[in-house]
Amino acid sequence: MNMTNNDILIRLRYALDIKNNDMVEIFQLGGIEVTKDEVLKILTKPKDYYEDDVDFDEIEEDDDHIECDNRMYESFLNGFITFKRGKQEPKPGQPEFPAITNEHANNLLLKKVKIALSLTSEDMLDILEEAGVTVTKGEMSAILRKKGHKNYKVCGDRYARNFLKGLALKHRG
Repeated sequence: MNMTNNDILIRLRYALDIKNNDMVEIFQLGGIEVTKDEVLKILTKPKDYYEDDVDFDEIEEDDDHIECDNRMYESFLNGFITFKRGKQEPKPGQPEFPAITNEHANNLLLKKVKIALSLTSEDMLDILEEAGVTVTKGEMSAILRKKGHKNYKVCGDRYARNFLKGLALKHRG
């Protein structure tokens, strides 16, 4: 099953032990107004999430679940950078909030967390290594490139999942 934006936020929150009130603040720093209650609904999975033998015509979303769309997800990650590194004044003519890129969610995760936590590419490789995954410097460089670059590579769920796992092992012990 592919990871959703909600899955990524759930795992990131766990890995870095981010409190609910901080989640609200991070969304706000990224330009999205949410309540603590709404954050909890974003951090729940639909009730049918783990059922394999489901007739897909009969699936109903959990009433309490809020789907995290790409705009909300990217805004959260931008807010996370501000939360960790402090607010930078926009340069003249620059918007207050960065434009939404619609880049692949996993690539965005690695790029934005790298910036927020001031990680080097070596740190990123170490975090993946911690989770038992070996990635070459070249592969990491391709994942961190801008979409459209000739060497850009989409980051698969396996790498993203293991990056979050490594982050959890590093931060939570």
